Amino acid sequence: MTSLSRQDAEAQVRSWGFPTVYTWTDGPNAHYPPHQHGGLTTHLILSGEFTVCYPEDDPGKKETFGPGARIDVPAGKVHEVWMGKQGCTYVIGE
Repeated sequence: MTSLSRQDAEAQVRSWGFPTVYTWTDGPNAHYPPHQHGGLTTHLILSGEFTVCYPEDDPGKKETFGPGARIDVPAGKVHEVWMGKQGCTYVIGE
């Protein structure tokens, strides 16, 4: 996949129907403990790695995504997230 500029990536996420769109960067090895959101969220990875686990479904299963990947998390779904050793920049749609 061709790498997208931040502006193009944000426009793409808006085109998917998300009214709130922003770009976020996490530092190396950042971690978000298990949590949930009230609505569907999407994450479009621009750089780095993003690893997610759904502890209520399969606590030992982690999936890692890189640039160009889209990760959708349904409303109310408990998930845990880790960033790679170089951090991660991604566009969020809510």
